[in-house]
Amino acid sequence: MSGKQRDRGGSGPAAVGRSPADAAVAGAGGEELAARLRGRLLRPGDPGYEPARTLWNGMIDKRPALVARCRGEEDVAAAVDFARDHGLPLAVRGGGHGVAGQALCDGGLVIDLSEMREVTVDPEARTALAGGGCTLGDVDRATQRHGLAAPLGVVSATGIAGLTLSGGMGWLRRAHGLSCDNLLSARVVTADGRVLTAREEENADLFWAIRGGGGNFGVVTSFEYRLYPVGPEVYFCNVYFPADRAREVLRDCERCLRESPVPAAPIGVLGRIPEAPEFPPGAYGQPFVAVLALFPGDPAEGERALLPFRDVAEPIADLSGVLPYTGAQTVLDADYPDGGRYYWKSVNADGLGDELIDRLTAHAAAAPSAASTIDIWFQGGAMARVGERETAFANRNSPYLFGIEGNWTDEADSAANMAWVRETAADLRSYSGGGTYLNFPGFLEEGEQQLREGYGRNYERLAEIKARYDPGNLFRLNANIRPHA
Repeated sequence: MSGKQRDRGGSGPAAVGRSPADAAVAGAGGEELAARLRGRLLRPGDPGYEPARTLWNGMIDKRPALVARCRGEEDVAAAVDFARDHGLPLAVRGGGHGVAGQALCDGGLVIDLSEMREVTVDPEARTALAGGGCTLGDVDRATQRHGLAAPLGVVSATGIAGLTLSGGMGWLRRAHGLSCDNLLSARVVTADGRVLTAREEENADLFWAIRGGGGNFGVVTSFEYRLYPVGPEVYFCNVYFPADRAREVLRDCERCLRESPVPAAPIGVLGRIPEAPEFPPGAYGQPFVAVLALFPGDPAEGERALLPFRDVAEPIADLSGVLPYTGAQTVLDADYPDGGRYYWKSVNADGLGDELIDRLTAHAAAAPSAASTIDIWFQGGAMARVGERETAFANRNSPYLFGIEGNWTDEADSAANMAWVRETAADLRSYSGGGTYLNFPGFLEEGEQQLREGYGRNYERLAEIKARYDPGNLFRLNANIRPHA
């Protein structure tokens, strides 16, 4: 993550042969499901099947037997019934942008929500109702017509479903909280095929669980968000310094947030300068520390408020300025091209001392790929004012989250890049009191320990609610919580 243009290299998954088991499910059984859908049912070999099994993360190569392109919650319920009754693995695809690639499965059924992207805005009530297949960009474009915004993420192609269900960290997290904190209601298709409304006054336990508990409890077909006045223009800080100034830059951010009530939520980034026209040619490949932040109020006020983030040292480049809010939401898009290869982990930390900053800087400089970064998410503010038990999202009181992002394009480089992420995460855990962000999960190799870190003290209650709504663990292709017996 660094807010500058990168090469859009890389390729999507390669096709492989169709198995006899796939063919059996996709045949007579598939006809039964197809007859119940308003949308399309895709099988291997059908037009549209290959794009439907291609995800943003080019490392993922899976071949589902069936892909149900749903057009409404009735289609979703039919697909859930079919998967349950036939004992099929079931995956749910919203935006298809999850780094772990759990939106697909081999030999099973994928519920594809990509055609459910309607957004309805009530500007008087300051709410938006968004379909489960929406991306951040879909919601931003609709809400900005009214000068409003929902607290969502930082890359416009991200699906709102996976983002919100596991928390939802974005530029507005310190001003207005997480995406899940601003969820007012949701429609959920549960494992028994029922369509439920989840909100504070109705199915309150389910509503609590989906705000941080991931996709464990059903398929969320729509999200109702609280909106805030933001835009249409904002001031966006995007400034790059030499990495040897990392102590000053990051500690200065820490001081500014502590001493003044700035509603911005900075992200510090450690990486290497790319070959891009925004940077002086002599700086290409140079290690940098960057500060990115969006000021959600008046742009002129934002320029003044964010100046301390920009004048701490002589920059390599300062790309800050006034942008449309929708433009600020796309600043990072080019850093994450479709078909690239991605492997991430995250670690919470309670402090940001000089020794730790030096370790972060050294790890970033050692990354095998020049596109990889270590991101320092400054937390707190509104997201920390919600109690640890008020929603399922845990680890709110950690002031920092480190995102270790392995980003590369060539399959031959996969082993080295994945090893760098694992080794960096292992080292940084020695500075952590525990906790991780399950939207940056690697491939969940660490099993229950990783899940318990991610769900924190809420894990046991989540397991009890899982047993109530999904006792057979139909929805298990996620950061999976096993139901209590």
